[in-house]
Amino acid sequence: MNFSELFKLSGPLGRFSPDGRCLASCMQYRLVVRDAGSLQILHLYTCLDQIQYIEWSSDSLFILCAMYKRGIVQVWSLEQPDWHCKIDEGSAGLVASCWSPDGRHILNTTEFHLRITVWSLCTKSVSYIKYPKACQQGIAFTKDGRYMAVAERRDCKDFISIFVCSDWQLLRHFDTETQDLFGIEWAPNGCVLAVWDTCLEYKILLYSLDGRLLSTYRAYEWSLGIKSVAWSPSSQFLAIGSYDEKVRILNHVTWKKITEFEHPATVVNPKTIVYKEVEKSPSVETERLSFPPTRALANSLFSTQSKYAISEVPLSLHYVKPAADRANPKMGIGMLAFSPDNCFLATKNDNIPNAVWIWDIQKLKLFVVLEQLCAIQCFQWDPRQPRLAVCTGNSNVYLWSPAGCVSVQVPVEGDFPIVSLSWHSSGDSMVLLSKDNFCVCYLEREEV
Repeated sequence: MNFSELFKLSGPLGRFSPDGRCLASCMQYRLVVRDAGSLQILHLYTCLDQIQYIEWSSDSLFILCAMYKRGIVQVWSLEQPDWHCKIDEGSAGLVASCWSPDGRHILNTTEFHLRITVWSLCTKSVSYIKYPKACQQGIAFTKDGRYMAVAERRDCKDFISIFVCSDWQLLRHFDTETQDLFGIEWAPNGCVLAVWDTCLEYKILLYSLDGRLLSTYRAYEWSLGIKSVAWSPSSQFLAIGSYDEKVRILNHVTWKKITEFEHPATVVNPKTIVYKEVEKSPSVETERLSFPPTRALANSLFSTQSKYAISEVPLSLHYVKPAADRANPKMGIGMLAFSPDNCFLATKNDNIPNAVWIWDIQKLKLFVVLEQLCAIQCFQWDPRQPRLAVCTGNSNVYLWSPAGCVSVQVPVEGDFPIVSLSWHSSGDSMVLLSKDNFCVCYLEREEV
């Protein structure tokens, strides 16, 4: 593994372009676009205010910068650096902005979710979508970019509108059997739309493209319900993470549950491998000690190295009892992700914040548990192979693959608490982000 030097950043805004050639990052009101390989600066753009969100167009030719406080979106072109576009929502305000799949339209959601404005970069035309619902995940595009589903709320009822992305014509409009719709997500094949209810009501509904209700699934009643949802890349499985600390897997034929994965505080199955992160201080020979110590020696004296040890089972994991008197309790399955080959599912139970659970989807059982010293901030699968990268808010990056597990410290001076990471589309590198800095980690293929 090789690491680049640290670069300045404001907020964890660092993104590889979809084609993998460029890396965009923000420094307050400046947008910096670098070559993804050499990290040389290719373009430097100056925005009107501090950038709060960036997103590449699907063809990597444009990049949008949203300044929510000002209600402004600025768009920059990589092919024509002199060209630029400014979209001002004015008094309507701005709470969200995203690209359409064709990379030539921008969808802006105004304050109080009064409307979604669709701006065309080609024709400069404007379309409006009324009554978008204020929920966590209210817009969803099919993977092929042909259709868009929008969650709507009118007359105290939830609706879904399906639009054709080529001309923004309404294809279907139907009401949903939800109390208070919380999120929508297309299956990767674009045939089924999953719609789930607020956490107060355990209900997930599956609709076809023409608005037919295919199935409804409820695991239990009268308790906090669904917290996270993930489709498998093959669209054959739908994983539902719940506040009861379980993941339920539905199959695409009957939409019935085929299994459920529990996340107990004690791992008891002897066939489960538990990798436990341990810290060790490096040993230094007393003959080498000098006063004052050299910088390299001082760093090695006071730094601790982390590595993985395989733990004996049964093993008790660090469990946090949620505060019963607070809103949004830290409990239940907060993170879910399938590996790109459909073989594994990684999960995090918020009651056990330091552990990542990796499930074998072919055998439908627990395969590995990684127990970290700090709480999991983020994990993401390599887009090309079953390899999971994890960060925990310190200066280490952790990698798991079926071959084993490794902890690597980023060799930087000072503090570098990694709170987020993102893979390059080739799987050969990833960008590691803290709130103030970022660096790029390069992985050599022979070592994998």
